[in-house]
Amino acid sequence: MPTRIYTKTLNHLEAAALQEWAEVPVTIISDITNGRIIVDPRIRPLRPFPLGRRMVGRAITAWCERADFGPALHAIDIAEAGDVVVIDAGGSVETAYVGELLSGFARQKKISGLVVNGAVRDIDTLASWDDFPVYCLGNTARGPLSKERGSVNGPIVFGGVPTKPGDIVLGDNDGLAIIPVEEAPPLLEAGSKRTRMEEEWKRQLDSGRTLQDVFSIPETI
Repeated sequence: MPTRIYTKTLNHLEAAALQEWAEVPVTIISDITNGRIIVDPRIRPLRPFPLGRRMVGRAITAWCERADFGPALHAIDIAEAGDVVVIDAGGSVETAYVGELLSGFARQKKISGLVVNGAVRDIDTLASWDDFPVYCLGNTARGPLSKERGSVNGPIVFGGVPTKPGDIVLGDNDGLAIIPVEEAPPLLEAGSKRTRMEEEWKRQLDSGRTLQDVFSIPETI
């Protein structure tokens, strides 16, 4: 069956909103959502982010049948600068779904990153890029076997989290969050508020106050 590409018109993320999201740690998004939109923690960046840097962008989704990388090709082709390509391979690490050529093309297009619930290859090269994050579940030298099955820009479940085109992908060294686009405004407001609150807690602790005082812990007996 040929790869199915869903035709969708997606809203662009404003630069100001992207910058605001980039300042919110994934740990805080986890806390304010009780972890429900945090991806399987085994899906990790090949290269650690520099302190304070994050990946953020609009999701372009691909669902790959086992050993087939056709949807990854199509998704990278239609993704625009600033997007994050989200590839669900069902956790298969038997074959790689992207490597140096596909990732290099995505990097050239100024795509913000690739995240793969599956394996990648050419990891020496991919991990050498400090401007293009790649998250994956594992790696293997074995390449894909076909390029004709799966779907692009349809709903998927990525690392246990329902994901659809246009959702916001936020990633740092602690993990990945997939923020439903319809929940983005209130979650961004709550995340920014919590970030400022934690900065104030740190300031108070640095000034000499105790944990019990700052966090209003009841007296012990």
